[in-house]
Amino acid sequence: MSDLLSSKYEDAVLHSSPLKIGDIAVKFLWADSLGAKSYSLFVETPDITLLVDPGAASMQPGYPLDEKMKKSLKETALKVIKRFARKARLVAITHYHFDHFTSPEEAPSLYRGKKLLIKDPNRWINASQWKRAREFLSALRRIAGPKVKEKSPSKSAGYLRDPVEGLNSSKLDFGDYNARRQELFSKGRKWLEGLFSLWENNTPQREFSAGKLEVSCADGRTFSFGGTKISFSPPLFHGIEYDRTGWVIALIIERGGYRVLYTSDLQGPQIEDYADWIIEEKPDLLIADGPPTYLLGFMMNRINFERSIRNMCRILRELEGKRVIYDHHLYRDKRYRERMEPLRRCLGKPLPPSVAEFLGLKPLIDTLRVNSTG
Repeated sequence: MSDLLSSKYEDAVLHSSPLKIGDIAVKFLWADSLGAKSYSLFVETPDITLLVDPGAASMQPGYPLDEKMKKSLKETALKVIKRFARKARLVAITHYHFDHFTSPEEAPSLYRGKKLLIKDPNRWINASQWKRAREFLSALRRIAGPKVKEKSPSKSAGYLRDPVEGLNSSKLDFGDYNARRQELFSKGRKWLEGLFSLWENNTPQREFSAGKLEVSCADGRTFSFGGTKISFSPPLFHGIEYDRTGWVIALIIERGGYRVLYTSDLQGPQIEDYADWIIEEKPDLLIADGPPTYLLGFMMNRINFERSIRNMCRILRELEGKRVIYDHHLYRDKRYRERMEPLRRCLGKPLPPSVAEFLGLKPLIDTLRVNSTG
């Protein structure tokens, strides 16, 4: 059954038409609604072929599917991603979680001969991803061979400032939760100080090239290719303020006055300033990720979940009439519809479609019994 399910989803992806916004064509390669953790895209314009976040991971232990089927879906997702990597000249990596990138040693074809636009491995990165990024870049150098040319070290970004100080969300009134929130902020500042020491006291990774392979840090930068611009946000928290999972970079692809915005992992977004930014960018297509409702009561509390609902409702109201795909995180939870009901009520209509629904399928989680064993 695992092979049949994987083949069904693979065929649906391969035979689907891209979502076209002007001259920008977006092919959805995989996402959580298809049964493996991923949010990978293939984007094509007359100027570029871009692979975004080429990674996939198996669903968590509580996902109601047996391990063999979880593994099969992950492997199928990677198979599809590798297939489209052959067409891509550019690869973007928004952060170093395994559902967003793959080791070059596991899949060298994803990266060999391509221009990589990656999350800065030196700053605004938590300790686990800092280590993972170094392993990633070391593996890239190994597959690149002996002709690696290191670029000059980038200029210092200057004084490291607490990014929460610049967020309007940090000043919001949460009533009885304020004292607890300030306690968490205090702990977050200490965590951040530890990261400052990590970043400042270790040799930074350099950008480099080897033949057609080229590696550039993308945080806050814009890259132009003919009439196409790819703009990356500054580092944004992967969730709430001081989120221990670190930072991501969102990206915008623009051509001919049309704009596609991919949020990466903002988890809602939970931070109001990030919702403001999305609205201000006025994307014609928003590819958004949702809150991890399966972690509600564990790694996400009710207050921050409600923030994500309010923020997404505001975004969708402001972007009325624009195309939206809403996937990732949500579709790991059998109870996601129940938990996202406040957003549906706020909108007065169903949630935007998932990748599975865009492909004409039901999200896999909607088809599974809670005690499914495959």
